[in-house]
Amino acid sequence: MAKRITIDPITRIEGHLKIEVEVEGGKVTNAWSSGQMFRGIEMMLIGRDPRDAHHFVQRSCGVCTYVHAVASVRAVDDAVGVKIPQNARLIRNLLHGAQYQHDHLVHFYHLHALDWVDIISALKADPQKTATLADNVSNAQLGGVKHYRGVQQRLKTFVESGQLGPFNNAYWGHSAYKLPPEANLMAAAHYIEALKLQARTARLHAIFGGKNPHPQSLVVGGVTCVEALSPDRLAEFMFITEETQNFITNVYLPDLMAIAGFYKDWGAIGGCTNFLGWGDFPANEKEPESLYFPRGIIKNRNLGDVQMAKQEAVTEHIHRSWYEGNASLHPFAGETKPLQENPVYKPDDGKYSWIKAPRYENLSCEVGPLARVLIAYGKSHKEVKPLVDKVLTDLSIPAAALFSTLGRTAARAIETVVIGEAMKGWLNELIGNIKNGDTKIYEPYEMPAAGQGIGLNDVPRGALGHWVKIKDKKIENYQYVVPSTWNLGPRDASGQKSPVEEALIGTPIADPKQPLEVLRTVHSFDPCIACAVHVIDPKSNEVYKVRVV
Repeated sequence: MAKRITIDPITRIEGHLKIEVEVEGGKVTNAWSSGQMFRGIEMMLIGRDPRDAHHFVQRSCGVCTYVHAVASVRAVDDAVGVKIPQNARLIRNLLHGAQYQHDHLVHFYHLHALDWVDIISALKADPQKTATLADNVSNAQLGGVKHYRGVQQRLKTFVESGQLGPFNNAYWGHSAYKLPPEANLMAAAHYIEALKLQARTARLHAIFGGKNPHPQSLVVGGVTCVEALSPDRLAEFMFITEETQNFITNVYLPDLMAIAGFYKDWGAIGGCTNFLGWGDFPANEKEPESLYFPRGIIKNRNLGDVQMAKQEAVTEHIHRSWYEGNASLHPFAGETKPLQENPVYKPDDGKYSWIKAPRYENLSCEVGPLARVLIAYGKSHKEVKPLVDKVLTDLSIPAAALFSTLGRTAARAIETVVIGEAMKGWLNELIGNIKNGDTKIYEPYEMPAAGQGIGLNDVPRGALGHWVKIKDKKIENYQYVVPSTWNLGPRDASGQKSPVEEALIGTPIADPKQPLEVLRTVHSFDPCIACAVHVIDPKSNEVYKVRVV
């Protein structure tokens, strides 16, 4: 007889997400994903100056703030018809690349790695053997027996105090953990190093953006960071980028490979069918032709037929979401009309989430690192394809294993390496332009009385789109479809599951009371429910505080 398991809230994510699965015969046979809060930022934008929109929308989240700002200014750039200077484009790319480096490091080490790494097991490790293992696996700056013995002692102090801090409330000792104690200790040490580095990497946004979170230098028509064009600021950006990239290539990717070697069976678990990427990092004003990460749609896992993705094919379904009506609308015609009555969670036959269900040609599509890497791989991207092939060869797994939880986790590391290398080229081009006397970073424009624009980009968590309509020089309508909406929405009008609901089907569950395997797949999507939902009273603008029990 099937047994239902509810995980509410999912921890080690941004925001509040509820996952319910049905387990029979030791495997997940059905799944439901529910965003537990409502986002109403679009409603706040109606009637405001379009130039202010990016200041509001980047408050959707406290982590990936820049990505909403750049999507918003791109949408208004498009609506007013301005072509930004090349230096502005390069600076936007550099800020975006820094977001990738920062987000992916935090996700792997601090949000997702603990699904594969048993911290308590590290207490049993032999520091001498850990040092030897680390020397063979990575080129980390810190190492040696003394270092790993010190890390082990810090963990022991945590455990003996009875307060595990960030390592609390996990399924330590679960039979699904496979790493030997020495590998667990190595990963725990790198967890601590990454914690320090992510603070350094966040400073990259402060150099060109004034501060982090919520950088302030973006404007419609370009950027405003004139002082960041000085040799000292450019040198600081270059130094921190290289410092971060050294960790990514010498520690992050080797750690990923070492851990993946013990979990190859997860190369057949947690996959989806369709993949969408808007692409990003334009080299010039010609888009999508010049995008470094290409735009595309893959249907039925057919890597040999990557088609061009078109925003006209997007609709948002609300049949199973807590919104009025059942319409499936394109974002330009999109509505944000939450139910007025208290929402009732009805996963079987009714509405069960505040998240809408975006579809591309009525298909549920996974977005994010795996989608981007698959699209680039299918198009023989000159930097992505060789690195993907090397990872597959080193792990001795077929390309089909990419369609999985393991593939999703590996893709994130692969693209972090590639983006870091590309950032060096964008920075050198910017420095070259400045040396040649080109310091232009802003292009003036006139706000039209009416118009509409689209801002598409591909952010660390996946495909992001902002759509704005302008009337009487004010915002008439504004909608944005975020990565976690694509990945973590509910079923649509036809009953089609969202990507995470699809990916969970077939997941083996060793112990229903400790569903670690469910968390592995859910976390591999890097949920950011804060982007997808928010709580605000549209009449009073009061933000509600909700206690989840």
